[in-house]
Amino acid sequence: MSLARRLIAAGFSDLDKGERFLGARELEGLDQDRLFAGLHIAASPDAALQSLVRLIEKYPDLRATAGADLETSEPLYRVLGASEALGEFLIRHPEHLAAFDVRTSPEPLPADPADLRATLLQAVGADPRASRPVASTTGPDAYAALRTAYRRGVVDLAIKDLCAADPLDFLPSVGGELADLAGAAIEAGLAVSRAEAAEQFDAADVADVGLAVIGMGKCGARELNYISDVDVIYVIDAGQLEDAQANTIGTALASGISRAISSVAREPGLWEVDANLRPEGKSGPLVRTLASHEAYYARWAESWEFQALLKARTIAGDARLGRRYEEAVAPLIWNSASRDGFVESVQAMRRRVTEHIPAAEEQRQIKLGRGGLRDVEFTVQLLQLVHGKADETLRRRDTTSAIAALSAGGYIGRTDAAAFDNAYRYLRLLEHRIQLFQLRRTHLMPVAEPALRALAKAVLGPFSNERPHPDALLAAWQKTKRSVRELHERIFYRPLLNTAAKLSSEDARLTPEAAQARLAALGYSDPQGAMRHIEALTAGVSRRAALQRQLLPILLDWLAEGVDPDAGLLAFRRVSEALGTTHWYLGLLRDSNAAAERLCHMLSNSRLIADLLEVSPESVAWLGQDKDLVPVSFEAQWQEITSKMSRHSDPESAMRLIRLIRRREILRIAVADSAGLLDQDQVGSALADTDRAAVLGALRVAEGIVSAGGPLKTAVLVVAMGRQGGREIGYGSDADVMYVHRALPGFSEAEAQEQAGRIVAKVSSLLTQPLKPAIMAERVLQMDADLRPEGKNGAMVRSLESFAEYYRRWSLIWEAQALLRARPMAGDDGLAADFLALIDPIRYPESVAGQDIREIRRVKARVESERLPRGADPARGHLKLGRGGLSDVEWLVQLLQLQHAGEHPELRTTSTLPALEAAAALGLLSRDDAGTLAQAWRLASRIRSANVIWNGKASDLLPSSRRDLEAVARWCGYEPGHAAALEEDYLRVSRRARGVFERIFYGH
Repeated sequence: MSLARRLIAAGFSDLDKGERFLGARELEGLDQDRLFAGLHIAASPDAALQSLVRLIEKYPDLRATAGADLETSEPLYRVLGASEALGEFLIRHPEHLAAFDVRTSPEPLPADPADLRATLLQAVGADPRASRPVASTTGPDAYAALRTAYRRGVVDLAIKDLCAADPLDFLPSVGGELADLAGAAIEAGLAVSRAEAAEQFDAADVADVGLAVIGMGKCGARELNYISDVDVIYVIDAGQLEDAQANTIGTALASGISRAISSVAREPGLWEVDANLRPEGKSGPLVRTLASHEAYYARWAESWEFQALLKARTIAGDARLGRRYEEAVAPLIWNSASRDGFVESVQAMRRRVTEHIPAAEEQRQIKLGRGGLRDVEFTVQLLQLVHGKADETLRRRDTTSAIAALSAGGYIGRTDAAAFDNAYRYLRLLEHRIQLFQLRRTHLMPVAEPALRALAKAVLGPFSNERPHPDALLAAWQKTKRSVRELHERIFYRPLLNTAAKLSSEDARLTPEAAQARLAALGYSDPQGAMRHIEALTAGVSRRAALQRQLLPILLDWLAEGVDPDAGLLAFRRVSEALGTTHWYLGLLRDSNAAAERLCHMLSNSRLIADLLEVSPESVAWLGQDKDLVPVSFEAQWQEITSKMSRHSDPESAMRLIRLIRRREILRIAVADSAGLLDQDQVGSALADTDRAAVLGALRVAEGIVSAGGPLKTAVLVVAMGRQGGREIGYGSDADVMYVHRALPGFSEAEAQEQAGRIVAKVSSLLTQPLKPAIMAERVLQMDADLRPEGKNGAMVRSLESFAEYYRRWSLIWEAQALLRARPMAGDDGLAADFLALIDPIRYPESVAGQDIREIRRVKARVESERLPRGADPARGHLKLGRGGLSDVEWLVQLLQLQHAGEHPELRTTSTLPALEAAAALGLLSRDDAGTLAQAWRLASRIRSANVIWNGKASDLLPSSRRDLEAVARWCGYEPGHAAALEEDYLRVSRRARGVFERIFYGH
C-alpha cells in the first residue's frame, strides 16, 4: 500500500504535512506498522504525529513507547490525537511523559479526591495533613508548580477518559474528577495565598482567619468541563480578630487564590476563578462571614440566588465552616419554590436557555439554544426545586444523579429518564472532546471538516475501529437536540396528563399536590383549575382525548411562556370543545408547530384574540398558512357584503352578516399582528378598511330601510375624521365622523334634510344596537360626530350648501384644523369630490393669521389642563393627552400643515407620519426632531393597541400593574421580562418629544 493510501486509511487530513513529518529523523527506525496502528486510533492523527515528533525531539526515550505494541502505546496516541494542548504541556514538561507508563483499563476508577488534594498541596510545599496548609514557596515558582501539577492530573484523567470502553458511562466520573482537581488546585492556591499574606499581615492573624471556598455551578455539582470558569463563594471565620481586619485578610487570601490560579506566569493560567455569584455580585464584598451571608439571604436575596445554591459544595479551605454554610443555605434552597418571585425567576431561567446567542453561533451551540445542555439542566433543576421540598431524595447536585432520583421517585417516566440521561451525556461528551483539543472554553460545534472528522472519531469508544464521516456526527447531534426538546415537554407535562387523565400507566404519575406544584412553578396561578382543564381535555378513550394527550405536553409549555397561562389554557379548552371532533383542528396542531405555537402564545397573551377565537374557533385554521392572515382589502370585503346583502333582504340579517364580517376581519388583523406579519401602519390601514366596509354596508341598509316607505330624496356621505380619517386607528378606536347630504333632483331641501337625519340615525343604531341572538365578543363600532359644525349643539347632518355657508361665515380655526383629517369614508362619490373641493381651501389656506395661531395654542393649553382625567399624571403615562403623547405630536403636525400646506401640496395628507415626513423634507423641522416625534407617536399608538389586545379594554394609560405592563411590553416587541424597559423607553422618548413640541409649537 502506498504511503498516501496508508495516510488516508489512518484518517489524515493533510497528506503533504503527514508525509513530511513521517520522514522526520526522530522517527527513523520505528516500526511503521506499529506507528500507523497508533496513529489509526488517534482522533486526529495529524495532531498526534506532529506532537509525537516534537516530543521525541526533546525526549528521545519516548521512541520506545511510540514503537511499542498498541497495548503499551495506546495512551500516548489517544492523548496526543485528542489534545494539542496536552501535547504542548508535555513538550514544556517532558518529565511528565511518565504518565504514559500505565496499563489502561476499559473500566477505569476515578482518582481519590484526597490524593489529588495531597498531590497539589505537596507541589507547592504545603503539608496536606495541616488544618490550614501553608505553602513553602510563593510567587511565580509556586504558581508554576501548582499549574504543572494540575495539568499532570488532567493528563492522567484524559488517559482514563479516552481509553474507557464506554465514554458515556465514564462521563460523570470525568466531571467529578475535574471538579476534584479544581478543588485541589484552589486548595493549593489558598496555601500559597496564606504564605504570601503572611508577608503582608501578621502570620498569626492570617492563621486565625478561616476561609471556606464554596464551589458553585458545575464545580459544585462535580460535573466540571475540561476547561471552564470555576464559580465560587468565599466564607470567612474571623476567629479572634475583629470582623473588619478578618475581612481585609480574607479578601487578600481570596485574591491570592485567583493570582495563583490564573495570573500571567511562565506556565499559563488554568481558568478564571469567578466569584460573581456571591451576595450582591460584583458590587458586594469578595468575602463575608457566615453570619453576613445568612443576613443577606434572609433579607435581600432574589429567588435565582437560592436556585444557584442548588449546586453549592465546599471544595477547599475550612471544611467545617463550609459544612456550616451548606447547612445554613439548604432550607433556603428547598423553600425557594414557595417564595414570591419564584415563577418570574423560573421564566428568567427559561430565557437564559436561548438569550444572548449571536446569530452566527446559534446553529453551532452545544450548550445554549433549544435542545442544548442548558435545556436539560433547566428541566432537571426546576423539577428538583418544585418537588425537592417534600422529597429529600431529589436533593442531588449533579445532573445525572438528579435524573435518576427523579425517575426513582416517579416524577419522570423510566423510559424518558433513560433517554434524557443519554442525551445529556452525549452533549457533555461532545463538549468535553471539543474543549480538550485546545483546552479552550468553547461550546461551539466546529465547522472545519478536519476538526469535525477528529471529533467524530473522538466520541467513539476504543473498541470502535470506524472513522465516521462528519455528516454522521452532525446528524447524530441534531437528532439529540430534537430529542432533548421533545423530552423536555414529555418530562414536564406527561406525568401531569397521566395524573389528570387517570391513566393506568407504568409511566410517571404525580400526586395531585405534586402536579399542582409543578404547574405553579411554571406560572399557572390557579393550578387546581389548570388540572381540571387538563382533565377535561384528556380524559376518556376517544381519538380526540388521545391526540390531546399527545399534543398537550408541548402546548402547556408554550402556554406557560405567556403572561397569563391560566387564561390561555381555559381559552384553549373552550376552542377545543367548540371545534369538537372537527377533523382538521387537532391535525393542524399536530402537524404544524408554527400554528400550534402561535395559538398558544396568542391565547396566553391576548384576551381580545382569545375571546374572538372562542366565538370564531374556525378561524384557528388561518394559523396554518400565512396567506390566510393577509388582511382582506376593502374592495374584497365590500364585494362579500354586497353579495350577502343581495341574499338577505331583511335589515337585521344583513347587519348581522356585516358586523360578523367586521368581527372576523378584526380577528384576522390581530392574529396577523401577533404573528409579526403586519407593521403598525399596515394594522391601522387594515382596521380602517374594515370599518369603512362596515359603515358603507350600514349606510346602504339604512337607505334601504328609509326608502322602503318612499323614494330616496338625498345622497348621504360619511366623512371620516380624526385618526379614522388618517387611517391610523387601533383596536379600540371609535369612528369620528361627519355626515353630509345633498338633495336628489325633484326634492326640496327640507325633505332631503329630514330624510338624511333619519338615515344617519339609522347608520349609528345599525352598527351598535344589540342583535338577537347577540354577536358575541363583538367590538361595537361607535360613531362619534362631535367634530361636526357647532359640535354637539349642531345638526347631526348638513347639506353641502349648509357646510359651505357655515364655513364661510362661522367656522373657527380649530374646525379648519379638524378638517385636516377629513376623508370620505362611505357614500356618494360625486358628493365626496365636491365636499373635498369645498374644504380644501379651508384646511389648506394660503396663510394663517397670527391670532389664529395664538388661538390654536390657547385651545391646546386648555385641552391639556381640562381634558386630562382627574388624578392622571401628565408627565407619566397618559398616551393621548400626556406630555409628549399623541396629542402633542398631532397638534404640532397639524399646525405646520395649516401654516404651509397651502404652499406645499406634499403636506396635504390626512395621516400624521406622512405629514411629519413631508415637513422634515421641506425643512420645517429637523430630521432629528421629526424622528423623535415619530418614535413617540408610534410607541404611544402601539401601547394603546396593546392595552386593548391584552385585556380587551381601551385605555389611554401606560399600565401601572407590572403584569399588565409585561403583557403590553411583549406586544410592543420587547423580550419577556423587559417591561421596565418599555416604561423607561416611553418616558424617555415622550419627554424628548415634549421638548420638541414646546420648542416648535409654543416657540419656547
